[in-house]
Amino acid sequence: MNEAAQRHQSEDIAHILEALVTADGTGAHPYAHQATGGKSVHDALLSLSDLADAAYYLCLLHGRHPGVIDHAATRSADNAARQWLIQAADGFAHERAYLTQVTVAVGPAPSTAGQADCETTVSQQRHALDMLAQSDRRGCALGAALALVLDWRMVRRVLDQAAIRAGLEPAPSILPDRAVTLEVARAIGGDNAIDRAIQFGARQLLNQHRGLWDLLAARAQVRTRS
Repeated sequence: MNEAAQRHQSEDIAHILEALVTADGTGAHPYAHQATGGKSVHDALLSLSDLADAAYYLCLLHGRHPGVIDHAATRSADNAARQWLIQAADGFAHERAYLTQVTVAVGPAPSTAGQADCETTVSQQRHALDMLAQSDRRGCALGAALALVLDWRMVRRVLDQAAIRAGLEPAPSILPDRAVTLEVARAIGGDNAIDRAIQFGARQLLNQHRGLWDLLAARAQVRTRS
């Protein structure tokens, strides 16, 4: 009975993570959804300049090494997550290279009023993610890394859209897939303190992503009014 109860608890954190990403992640943001073209080819798409803006600021947030997953790998002592972290770090190194390639291909970010302030804001977001991913609270950094890999599936759709519009063939992703990522959450979860730390790390990561999409949407509105 105790094993069954523990197994049920450990499954809950995976369900919570998935629900958080669905409700608060990139895929739930109207501007990011518009960038991917939605579910239909007839849905509105962002302009190439808007996609260039997204690629540029994503590169500011996630284009440098070490990143969230790299930091988390040095902080996590959970054996159940070790192989996943190795695969995720390697996979995100490829994503970082792809992000840079797309950013160069689509061209510079469009001139927008308040550019310096926007770059400062994203630099602050980057610093917040660095601090989050270096937290000594067990489960916090790993929660951020798990959320990043889960949410990156939708971020990747935006990057692929930008690549296609710039004439590039989207590169295949080698990040751990959703099922494997959620299984890692199940393996390390089950303890209330760790579960809360995982949720905190995940929520903070998703908050930073949502803040970035809010900023990009505001920049697009400024350009429309100019």
